[in-house]
This record gives sequence, C-alpha cells and structure tokens, in this order.
Amino acid sequence: MSRAGGDAAAAALERAGVETVRRAVELDLASRFQESLMCYQEGIDLLLQESLPKCLCFTATKDEVKKQHYRQKISEYMTRAEDIKKHIEKEKQDGKYHKQIKIDENATGFSYEKLFQEYLNEIVTEVWVEDPYIRHVHQGSGKIQQISSLEEIKQSLKNHGVTLNVSFSSSIHDREIRFNSGWMIKIGRGLDYFKKPQGRFSIGYCDFDLRPCHKTTVDVFHTKHTKKT
Repeated sequence: MSRAGGDAAAAALERAGVETVRRAVELDLASRFQESLMCYQEGIDLLLQESLPKCLCFTATKDEVKKQHYRQKISEYMTRAEDIKKHIEKEKQDGKYHKQIKIDENATGFSYEKLFQEYLNEIVTEVWVEDPYIRHVHQGSGKIQQISSLEEIKQSLKNHGVTLNVSFSSSIHDREIRFNSGWMIKIGRGLDYFKKPQGRFSIGYCDFDLRPCHKTTVDVFHTKHTKKT
C-alpha cells in the first residue's frame, strides 16, 4: 500500500470511529445502554486501529498531539463502556433490565435479524416463540398452509442441526420470544409487524430491512428464570 493510500485508509477509519463513538454517546444519553455499549466497543476498535502504529515504517497518525488526544479519549470511552457493561449486568441480575424500541408506521430497517441478532450468541441453544396470531401470507395463511410451511422450515433447519418443535394452543394470548440465555422480547404486534409487500419484485419482498412496518413497540427484558421444556 502506498503512503497516500495508507493515509486515506487511516482517515476513513478515523471518520468511522468518531461517528460510531458519537452515536454511542447519543444512545448513552438516551439510556439505551445495550446499543450504546455495542457502539462504544465498535468505535473504540476503529479508533485503536487508526491511532496505533501500522506495519509500515510510519504511523497512521503522525501528529503526536493528535495521538495523545486519541489515547485519552479512547481511555475515557473504554472506562465508560466498562461502566455500562457493569450496569447492564447488574440490571440483568436484579431482573430490572428493560429496553424499548418504538417502530413507527411505515418505518424500515427493522428486520428480524436487526432485532434479534445481538441476543443470538454462542450461549443460546434454545429459543421459545409464542405468537397467537399468525395468519398473513408472508407468515402462513390457514392452518393447513401453516402446518405445511412450518414442516418445510422444520426439515430445512434439521439439515443445519437445528430442531424445530411446533405446538398449537387455543389459550395463548401473550406474544413473546424467550432465549435460554435469559433474554425475553415482547413485540406488540408479535412477529406480524411487517406490511404486506406490494409485489414479488418490490423492494422489501426478500430483504426485510427494506420492508415497511406497522406501528408497534418492542420491549426487551432479561430474567434469570427461563421457560423449561
């Protein structure tokens, strides 16, 4: 890599790091600690890459004053991130953790992956989903089609070492998703918060991040007591 190319890459890392940390601070002030922690960690990693020496004979940040400023700010952000992590862990242990996400009418960017990804780590081995109202075509229409669609999903998951068990109940009223790591997610509309796509070739038909949503609220809790099978 040329020196000019190295400087450009360093500048890009700097911009990305600063913007990510800025977002972390905004989320921190809004008491959205779980999201804030993730942004702090990502931003710190980017700034460390920008401020530390590279494999070439020069450093990405030659200005010693600037380097010292980064070191100081990174240290402050690392301290704050550690404080947030301890706060989250305490709330989880006390059963007080609660995060709320509000999805506006026609909002996009709220795919299942976006909502659930941060809770699906290597600790999770079981997930329980309870949803009393699944009927639209994009989730299943009619019990016969539901069973057929779920059986197809079941066989597909089996090929990847995942077991899917399905049961029907006439008494379920709550909509909730539980992970055996202790996380519990409640969505006001359940899993049926996406609007029907306009057509098979419309944007959002396959990419759920681009599909408009119905207005709803997502509440995230943590409990030490998870459902037993």
